Amino acid sequence: MDVFIQLVVSGLLLGGLYAVIGVGLNLIFGIVRVINFAHGELLMIGMYLTYLMAGQWGIHPYISAVPLIVLFFALGAAIQRFLIQPLLDSDPHVQIFATVGLSTALMNLALLVFGADLRSIDAPLVREGFSVGPVRVVFGQVAMFVVAVALVAGLHLFMQRTYLGRAIRATAQHRMAARLMGVNVNRVYIISFGLGAACVGLAAALLTPMYSVFPTIGTYFVLTAFVIVVLGGMGSLWGAFLGALIIGLVDSLSGYYIAPDLKEVVYFGIFLVLLVVRPTGLFGLGRGSE
Repeated sequence: MDVFIQLVVSGLLLGGLYAVIGVGLNLIFGIVRVINFAHGELLMIGMYLTYLMAGQWGIHPYISAVPLIVLFFALGAAIQRFLIQPLLDSDPHVQIFATVGLSTALMNLALLVFGADLRSIDAPLVREGFSVGPVRVVFGQVAMFVVAVALVAGLHLFMQRTYLGRAIRATAQHRMAARLMGVNVNRVYIISFGLGAACVGLAAALLTPMYSVFPTIGTYFVLTAFVIVVLGGMGSLWGAFLGALIIGLVDSLSGYYIAPDLKEVVYFGIFLVLLVVRPTGLFGLGRGSE
């Protein structure tokens, strides 16, 4: 029984990690309606920047989250403005190819600059653990879970209580109707992409003390994030959070009770079944047409 409790707690904490990444992708996928295949590579670049700030300037990874959030918001806004926005009226396949091209460019740039070696940093306390009854947890995992809850709650309040948040929700529901009501849709898209990228910058600062960074690390996390977005429902922040917790639990339990190398098979199987049974996700409400 103690083992099961440990697995459940570990799975929920792992879900917090996935949630920070998945929420950012949900903002882009659910609002801008662009499948950003470069999301994982943005995470990888953020982890390398965190590594450099820690190694070169001695900045703690959690403190580096502040400049990374600002930098990645600007980077995401620039990607939307200069790469995606000119293609909004093009065939969706063109947009996909654009983000795949960006993904490939960033991955090869990292290989050119840093090589393929694994790089890691030593952050005090982050990897240390403590016990709560029969359960042992790591400080870094708890920090990621707390940040995930705060991030989703903050974005939820922003979406519900501010004019810009309501404009974003209106654009997500029906782009043409929002434009007719006076919403600057292009600006909303730029801000939404920037917010999604800023979440990636935050995730990078939280992940780097826990994981080694290498040029292809983003691929694993972004594939999991796509499952979370579909599971939770596009445009649903709390859906993405709950979807991340579900995937974290599936990852933890299947890795122990089935096999560590088959856990991805389990939740990608869930992903395929959900696409057939409920394409809008567990918490998705569907979308208005264009």
